[in-house]
Formats: sequence, C-alpha cells, structure tokens
Amino acid sequence: MRIAVSACLLGVACKYNGGDNLNEHVVCVLEGHEVVPICPEQLGGLSTPRQRSEIRDAEVVNEFGESVDAAFRAGARRAWEQIERAGGCDAAVLQPRSPSCGVGTVYDGSFSGVLVAGDGIFAQLLKAHNVPVLTPDQFLEAFGR
Repeated sequence: MRIAVSACLLGVACKYNGGDNLNEHVVCVLEGHEVVPICPEQLGGLSTPRQRSEIRDAEVVNEFGESVDAAFRAGARRAWEQIERAGGCDAAVLQPRSPSCGVGTVYDGSFSGVLVAGDGIFAQLLKAHNVPVLTPDQFLEAFGR
C-alpha cells in the first residue's frame, strides 16, 4: 500500500511550534508500506515555527485573526500534486485536530481548545478525491499488528 502521512507524525519538525508529533506506533506499522510524507502547511509557504491557526467560519485564521486561508488551500493543492506524482495513495494517516489534516474534529477558531465536528483543509481535499483518511488511532486499529 502507498500511504500519505502527515510528516509531523513521522518525526519531521514541521508543527506550528517547530516540534513534531512523532508516533512511533504508526511508524512501526508503516514498515513495509510505501510512505508519502506530507506537510501541507509548509507546502503552502508557511514557516516553521508559525502562528497557531484554526478554522473559523470555513476560513483558516491565525491567532491574531489574520486570514491564512490562501496558504492552507495552496498547501493542500500542492500536497495533492505531490501525492499524484508519487502515483497516488491508498489511504492517508493525518494529524488530528489540525486545520490542515484534522479528521472528524478540528479546533473551532476561538483558540480556546474547543473542538467541533469537521475536517481540515487537506483532509477535505483528500475526501473529495475519495482517499480514505484516518487518524493515527484509526490507522492503528485497522492495520496495527
């Protein structure tokens, strides 16, 4: 299987705060699969570190209320193009709650830690292309050994 994976889950320091979300269990289960690491936010031209961002009224804004929506959407498109150049993917494992990669829930745009139902910009694009998107927990439940 070819699996697109949020690069931060693989230990790449591309989180908004300059850190990562390394998930060693996901990395272990990915052994034997072709992995396409993706960070839509960096692909959209956003720096690392960068201001926190959340989705508010279908627009991605940073913690100062400035729209960064265009960068998030450009990054999602570039990430999709990268996946297509790799030959497509059978599924994607994405970082939860992220305004790019969140699957099922994202922060509500108030920067107060409140979660709401919804998907990040990149997760939405993958779903529009009929790619199954999974959180790390869902991936481990489905494919874990």
